[in-house]
Order: sequence, then structure tokens, then C-alpha cells
Amino acid sequence: MMSSDAVEIFRDCLIQHGPLNDRIYLMQAPAAIPEALPGELVALARERGYSKIFARVPFGSVESFRSEGFVMEACVPCFYPGGEAAAFLGHYLRAHRAREKNRKEIERILESVLSLTPQESLPPLPARFQLRRCRDEDIPGLADLYRRVFASYPFPIQDSAYLSANLGEKADYFIAPAADGSGPVAASSAERVKGADAVEMTDFATLPSWRGHGFARHLLKKMEETVRKARVKTAFTIARALSPGMNAVFARAGYSFAGRLKNNTQIAGRLESMNVWHKSLSG
Repeated sequence: MMSSDAVEIFRDCLIQHGPLNDRIYLMQAPAAIPEALPGELVALARERGYSKIFARVPFGSVESFRSEGFVMEACVPCFYPGGEAAAFLGHYLRAHRAREKNRKEIERILESVLSLTPQESLPPLPARFQLRRCRDEDIPGLADLYRRVFASYPFPIQDSAYLSANLGEKADYFIAPAADGSGPVAASSAERVKGADAVEMTDFATLPSWRGHGFARHLLKKMEETVRKARVKTAFTIARALSPGMNAVFARAGYSFAGRLKNNTQIAGRLESMNVWHKSLSG
């Protein structure tokens, strides 16, 4: 198992950086982004030898990042209070990082899922399964599920301590527990974004022996019902561009495609491009 990247404060912003994802990820920034921040991020990336910077910022800050060589890769509307959109920006410090070896396959998958019709009704789950929120006692089994499904992941969800620290405080995890008490066969999380009016639908995993039963679609619906009660306006996800199944889950649930983050994330043993999807929950 590869060690995870560091998460720390940099110039009053929350960033993740390290060799696993070979990038800096600007996760949270103050409403008034310091004018010097884009250049300071570039300087840090060059100092550490990273090949990409990935930044999620309020749309009003885009121009200051563009002047430092950042490009817009995706945009999610109504992300911040007051309805401001979130811009997902990329800065490539190595030419190879901007080149997608699987571009044609990625585009083929996207074209196929964009043709899907949203579906309100879902096929039933196997009768012995009932989805529920994860509890403290479920954490070891949840960590084991993530270890078994992912060869690598951008955040240390295979670590029970990490999951325990996030549970309830930053995210709500949902699981499909096995009837024999052996742990969950599928899981996901709704992760709140600090300072935003948005929630990330993420961390979907299903054991290989249980795939094809629609767990991801049911988990997504369960999470939407939960976050709507909290009056969150926007749901979004960052899904593997090479995963027809996960992209289809969001297309069928009525999410809109927002853009693609090229070679962005270390997941399932390699760096992969990621599709951004979003949906209004206020309707």
C-alpha cells in the first residue's frame, strides 16, 4: 500500500501534496484569495518536483490563476454561498502530465454515458440488504472493503483511523452490510465541503463478487435523500474517466457533465483522468 500525501495549511489554505498523486491539490481557500497564492503554489510545485497543480476555487478568482498558467478543466455552478460557481483548474509543470494515453477510450466512454436517459426508479437490491449510515463499529470492516477494492487511492480511506476521524465530522459514510456480519459489501460517502453549499458524493466501492446489483445507484440515492434534508444545494462527484459503470451511475441519476481533470488522481494503481459531474438538489 502506497503512503498517502500530506494535508496541511499553506498560506491560510488547505492543500494536499506529495509524491503519491505527484501534485498539489488546493482543497480550500479563503473567500478572498491572496493575490500571490497562484504563483506561490507554482513555486512550491517546482521546488518539490511535482508535475501538476489541481485547484478548486471560486469562479471570481479564475483570472488571477490564469495569469500564472492555470487552465479551466471543469466548472460546477451554485457551489458556494450566494450561488457562485466553483472552477476546477489545472496547471501542468511537465508536458507528459497533460497528455492522456487513453484519450480516445475516455471520450468513447463519455459519449456513451451522455446518451443515457436519467431514471427515477431503481431495480430492487437483493432482499437481504438494507442500506444504512456507517457507525463506529463498522469502521474496521469499511477500511477492509476499501483495501480490497483499491490498489491505491488519493486519500487514506483504507486506514481505520482516517475513517474514524472523518465519520460524522466531515463525511457521512453509507454501507450495505453483509447479512452474516462479515462487513459491508458496498459503501460510499457524502463529504461536506467547508465554506461551500456543496457535497461531494465519493468513495464508492463494491466487492467484485457483488457487482452488478446496483449498489452504487442505491447508495447515491440514499445520500441524496440525506443531504437534501440538510438543505445542501449542489451535489458533485469526481469519477474515474475510464469507469463506464460509475459515470453511468451519475448520468442515470440526472447529473450533468462539468469537465475532465487530466491525469489527476492516483487511484486503482495508476494516475487517471477524472470526470466531474454535478446536480442541483434544490429542485
